[in-house]
Amino acid sequence: MRKLISLNPAVRCIGVASALGSPVAGCDAGPDLLRRAGLSAVIAHNGLMATWPVILHPELSSGALGRLLAAVADAAESALVAGERPLVIGGDHAMAAGTWRGVGRALGEAPGLIWIDAHLDAHTPASSPSGNAHGMPLAALFGRGDAQMTGIAGPPLDTARTVVIGVRSCEPEEVACLAELGVRWIGMPEIEERGLDEVLAEARRLVGNGPWGISLDLDAIDPLPAPGVSTPVPDGLQPEELLPALRGMLRERDCVALEIAEYNPLADPDGRTARLVLDLLDVASAPDATTLRRWESGFGARNYAPLPVVLSEGRGCWLTDVNGRRYLDMMAAYSATSFGHGHPRLLATLVDQAARLAVTSRAFSNDRLPLLLRRLALLTGYERVLPVNTGLEAVETALKAARKWAYKVKGVPEGKAEIIACAGNFHGRSISIVGLSTEARYRDGFGPFPPGLKTIPYGDSAALAAAITAHTAAFLVEPIQGEGGIVLPPNGYLSACAAICRQHEVLLIVDEVQTGLGRTGKLLACQHEPVRPDGVILGKALGGGLLPVSAFLADDRVMRVFTPGDHGSTFGGNPLAASVALTALDVLEEEGLIENSRRLGELLFIRLNQLAESSSIISAVRGRGLFAGIELDPRRADTAEVVLALLESGVLTRDTHGTVLRLAPPLVISEDELEWGLERIAGVLRNFSGRPRLAA
Repeated sequence: MRKLISLNPAVRCIGVASALGSPVAGCDAGPDLLRRAGLSAVIAHNGLMATWPVILHPELSSGALGRLLAAVADAAESALVAGERPLVIGGDHAMAAGTWRGVGRALGEAPGLIWIDAHLDAHTPASSPSGNAHGMPLAALFGRGDAQMTGIAGPPLDTARTVVIGVRSCEPEEVACLAELGVRWIGMPEIEERGLDEVLAEARRLVGNGPWGISLDLDAIDPLPAPGVSTPVPDGLQPEELLPALRGMLRERDCVALEIAEYNPLADPDGRTARLVLDLLDVASAPDATTLRRWESGFGARNYAPLPVVLSEGRGCWLTDVNGRRYLDMMAAYSATSFGHGHPRLLATLVDQAARLAVTSRAFSNDRLPLLLRRLALLTGYERVLPVNTGLEAVETALKAARKWAYKVKGVPEGKAEIIACAGNFHGRSISIVGLSTEARYRDGFGPFPPGLKTIPYGDSAALAAAITAHTAAFLVEPIQGEGGIVLPPNGYLSACAAICRQHEVLLIVDEVQTGLGRTGKLLACQHEPVRPDGVILGKALGGGLLPVSAFLADDRVMRVFTPGDHGSTFGGNPLAASVALTALDVLEEEGLIENSRRLGELLFIRLNQLAESSSIISAVRGRGLFAGIELDPRRADTAEVVLALLESGVLTRDTHGTVLRLAPPLVISEDELEWGLERIAGVLRNFSGRPRLAA
């Protein structure tokens, strides 16, 4: 009769430090290495309590295997009786003859079992060519074989509820054994033909309702990504297929145990297989999307309202959610991922430099920062570069430089310096920068704001001339207002503003945090006019989508106002950030991404203008390069609803300013990918065009 087991959100790790049944040495060291690598912490990070009370070691005497298997069975039973899921980590796969008998004892019946293995493991001493117990546990669990393995107390497996997956190495005797028993097994040729998802779905149907578990021999995985096993066999399962298939398994109500066998550190000198084991347990214990969103809402400050998608992976222009669904990224994290997700050159730089030297603070020089400073200065034509972290910090740095310049160079009386910005701007959300904002929600509840801050209409050079006084230090402006709705000023606007600023000895500072480094088809967006600002602010793309890296650039006449101690940042200019930024600039130039932005930007606006001509809900199309906004008629479509419909169609973007769809894909996007996204955008907008007109 089945015992009632109420499983709590806890996993009990049981190490089996044994190579008794293995053809080679080394598996006995696996559990301790994985424990020290933080295996239980990986599970705990996902919200499941994880304990590791024991690592079982065999006695080196006659009958040692039988005694070890009995101890494994006792440990598995004890965990389940306590309401915890046993996670058995070993050791050679012979331990399975103990694990699943112990699980069956606790349940009062044998569990269903999905056995993932390169081998059938269905030998008996009479059929085994090697005599290794490592190849016998599955047969033993059905009651066939050596008494040390079959004599463990507990019910034998139910042949109808047992499925073997991933087989690519077996002997005829094993095949005959499982055929006689009626056990379904699925080899790699069938998996390659049908796909792992479909095969696992069949396995789940076969194990049926009620308690079940998984026994995973790591040799089921191809030895290229998982060399650390005792019996490697080529052409196995790929992690990118297996990992998603196991997602959340340890959280399923009826999944009562997991076993991972055959990790052999001696065959894993670079730790590749150990990292894969941690990845396996990370996904197996992972919460579902609903839980993750609930935790984010419940434990996080509610300063964001993300779309109902939980992303877990990115490659190039594509993002994948926790359910394995892919989306085209038409947002590029507000230009932060201009080089796409997981760019191999950037990742290699990050890993190599992190292993060498990451952070020193600016109390000392490092060997990477000078290279970045020189590169940025030569690339942009400015004499000096001040590196910081976020775009907001770079804007704050620029404002501090402008004020001190006004006092020390221009001669503005102390405390009287003025900064002018434009209505509709978005330069960040610090107290001082919010003081320049005209967006009510950014200001509400955060005053009082610093004095000396003015705003004027965007795109109106006459308004700038009228606002300047003898105390004006700087005019801060975006060449294209991104958050303001992808708003372009009139042609010649920046040139006119530059002339006005020169006339009145006012610094022209251009915020290129979102528009810089190729976004608009030029290195800098301000270069679409013959303008050389007094200062330029860079960020987002400079970090290659991996780190926050930003900088304020200006000539010595502005930057010399800073002296040691005036301004600083512990992480600003750290060697890790400098190395990644250097590689980001290499990628920008060597892969022709500025030209790609210009060329595909032309295609983008041809398609968008064609769409606007045929759509009743598009009011305007604006932008430059791969930076576009589609303004929708609010009487005909709710932009937030359109964004959700695009999400359902596999396109990720956000609305801005309430009525504008923002399109800013990674600069590495291909023409085919861009066309794919535009087709889905067109389809969604056509659906909205056919809806009844909304009330005004």
